[in-house]
Amino acid sequence: MPQYGFVIDQRKCIGCHACTVACKSENEVPVGSHRTWVKYVEKGTYPSVKRHFTVLRCNHCDAAPCVEICPVTALHKRVDGIVDLDRDACIGCKACMQACPYDALYLNDDTGTAEKCHYCAHRTELGLEPACVVVCPEHAIIAGDTSNPATEIAQHLATEKTEQRRVEKGTKPRVWYTGALDDALKPGRALEQEMYLWSDRAEPPRPIPPGFEPPPDLIAALDVPHPIMWGWHVWLYLVTKNIAAGAMLLAPLLAFLGRRPAEGSFDAVLPEVAALFFLGVTTVLLIMDLGRPDRFLHILTRPNWKSWLVKGTWVLMGFGALTTASLALRLLGFPGTADMLRWANLPLALLASGYTAFLFAQCRGRDLWLEKGLFVHLILQALLAGAAVPLFMKGTAAGPFPAPVCFTVIAILNVMWLRFHNRMMIADAAARRAHALLRNSGAPGIAVLLFYGAAVSALLPGFSTLGMAEGGWLSVLAASFAIGGLALYERAFIKCGQETPNS
Repeated sequence: MPQYGFVIDQRKCIGCHACTVACKSENEVPVGSHRTWVKYVEKGTYPSVKRHFTVLRCNHCDAAPCVEICPVTALHKRVDGIVDLDRDACIGCKACMQACPYDALYLNDDTGTAEKCHYCAHRTELGLEPACVVVCPEHAIIAGDTSNPATEIAQHLATEKTEQRRVEKGTKPRVWYTGALDDALKPGRALEQEMYLWSDRAEPPRPIPPGFEPPPDLIAALDVPHPIMWGWHVWLYLVTKNIAAGAMLLAPLLAFLGRRPAEGSFDAVLPEVAALFFLGVTTVLLIMDLGRPDRFLHILTRPNWKSWLVKGTWVLMGFGALTTASLALRLLGFPGTADMLRWANLPLALLASGYTAFLFAQCRGRDLWLEKGLFVHLILQALLAGAAVPLFMKGTAAGPFPAPVCFTVIAILNVMWLRFHNRMMIADAAARRAHALLRNSGAPGIAVLLFYGAAVSALLPGFSTLGMAEGGWLSVLAASFAIGGLALYERAFIKCGQETPNS
């Protein structure tokens, strides 16, 4: 079976964009989107300046992260080496765009599905070359079977010096470059200006944190836009999911927190009600963020079990089912059995909060989200959100660890984590840049202040007549500070993670 790949000989490329135009025409690529494009990088100072062309595209990786993360097997690695996409299966979750370290995928706004270079498979299967190869006037693009020593591409790889993009990501790309400028192959090396060579930019230049400024003699004169794909739906989902998970993480421990509400009261079912309400909001947010929300059930009917989007869906369903059962048993007058279910639900509550760490680990194109310890960080955030629930409950037991004290301790633990995070030393340059963007956004510092405010607000009733009753206005203030700090941080975490260039 052939193993197809590309060689781009940048010594021959004249930057004519014929490959881009042919690709658009052959595959009906929408205006503003690209499956293959030519990046211009100018190096040097007047009068010694040279313009370098770099053809960028999908790398048809042997260990393609987009295939691994796709929840509905819409993306798949064919036996001939081509990474193909089934638009009839795609749900438009955009996870593949976060996993790809090459910016090779885009969302077609007309169809609501992801699209990418598929090696002109409809031509390749007929023995024809991809459209970009046929149209190139300099034969700068070589396509073919790399496993057959007799092919031109195999002979080129055997005799010429080549390099590949971002091999450190472990994707095993199948696109090789000859004579390319190293600075053009590595994202973020060239300075991005307010305008391109021939046009305005479709989006502003990506922010550059202090200490990461490119050299002034290296300029990206022309490129294509790669907009941020995960927005408020995703960062808000992280908050609502953690509130739901946190409410049930502390539900079995209410007696230790001095909160043992009378059976039959609303307080007795408050953890389940809060968890189910915010789990419902989480579900709505996830479905709303899909390009094809009508295909949401594809996650269940054609799942890719390697994807943590699928695993996370089942975790949330199991968590919701046990929480619903716990609520029903308590309402039916079986508090002992309901308490047992609260304990049984603990592992699912932990996973409901923390599984996103494993999902982000599959997003190999986003260095910020690959940080170690993210699972623990998410659990700490969930505990803080969940610890706000007992503040609104009346207690009839003197627990050894009062609810306001528990809330304060967890708030301080979150402060300590962010302080440690701000001082972490990361070896990889791209990861350091991503973390610097997050720090410079100011969100971690403001979140720390809000967490301090939450801790003080929770403790004040013990020293003052203000808000002495459970659920008083100081409890509302403490919960507001905590949730506000989490939301602010998650918003910056999601946004900054996508502001580090991949091409």
